[in-house]
Amino acid sequence: MFLHALATAVPPKTFTQTQCWDIVESSAVRTRLNKRSRLILHSILRGDHGIATRHFAAPDIEKIFDRGSDELNAIFRTEGPNLATRALSAALAQTQLKASDLDALLICTCTGYLCPGLTSYVAQHLGLRTDTFLQDLVGLGCGAAIPTLRAASHVLAAQPNATVACIAVEICSAVFYLDDDPGVIISACLFGDGAAASIWRSTPGPSGLRAFNFQTLHRPSERDKLRFEHRDGKLRNLLDRAVPQLAASAVHELWSARGPRPVSRVVAHPGGRDVLEALAPVIAPHSLEASARVLRDHGNMSSPSVLFALEETLRDEKPSAASGDFWLVSFGAGFSAHACRLGP
Repeated sequence: MFLHALATAVPPKTFTQTQCWDIVESSAVRTRLNKRSRLILHSILRGDHGIATRHFAAPDIEKIFDRGSDELNAIFRTEGPNLATRALSAALAQTQLKASDLDALLICTCTGYLCPGLTSYVAQHLGLRTDTFLQDLVGLGCGAAIPTLRAASHVLAAQPNATVACIAVEICSAVFYLDDDPGVIISACLFGDGAAASIWRSTPGPSGLRAFNFQTLHRPSERDKLRFEHRDGKLRNLLDRAVPQLAASAVHELWSARGPRPVSRVVAHPGGRDVLEALAPVIAPHSLEASARVLRDHGNMSSPSVLFALEETLRDEKPSAASGDFWLVSFGAGFSAHACRLGP
């Protein structure tokens, strides 16, 4: 399937890590944390850990740790569709297509649950046809963007004349949770909000680039190392210290099975500074600079992050028959990892 447009969106409010520390310092949640937890927060938010700024859609972010589950769900219900709509509107603006030209809309997320899903809201916001196929993919975590593209390729295989839009959107600020668990603390220091939208058809677009050679790896025995659990009606992120090495091991397995076609760039999900450092020797001599820039400017946005990194990489160069394909890789809850190629 061929790429016709790729666009990203973040909430307008930007926060430095120092500002995030100031929010914690002035919040009542600080009094509920032990001294070690406060030191970890200070070390990450006031130190150099690869993140400079993050974007949050939740209003009154200084109150986020005191909000109830119903309030957090309401934030996701409002801000998720809004951010997804912005990203898809920007993607449509890159083409000669209208929203009514879309035959299918696929959206992945893990930071909230709606029934009907986000696709229903975005379809209404943009005025999609009432016979447009809508599909929501929920629960795939940070790695979800690539499986969503794979699902889009199946739609196009069944309907070659279709136009398919994919959106990865996360409102991580709606699942911020803070207690004395080190993994929970680190999560609150890493994640930000964002959305990425892409449009695909069976015929070449302006770039002539296509996605193909999808790969997937699941290790359910490692599930509890990285997943959401429910605590007091809220989503609480479990993040084990082994995650960087789990990611490196999974990516190594996919990388080893990628096939003989040359690769010019590796585009990876920027899970965090330690994750990128663990991945570097696996894909050497390829650079992860684009992923590091996305992490610096936006933090870990979960599923959209790899597409932000792709957008960043495409600004520098495009894959070609002479130089090789781009190899995209994402990973997350499961523990799972996913990859595909983007090339001519």
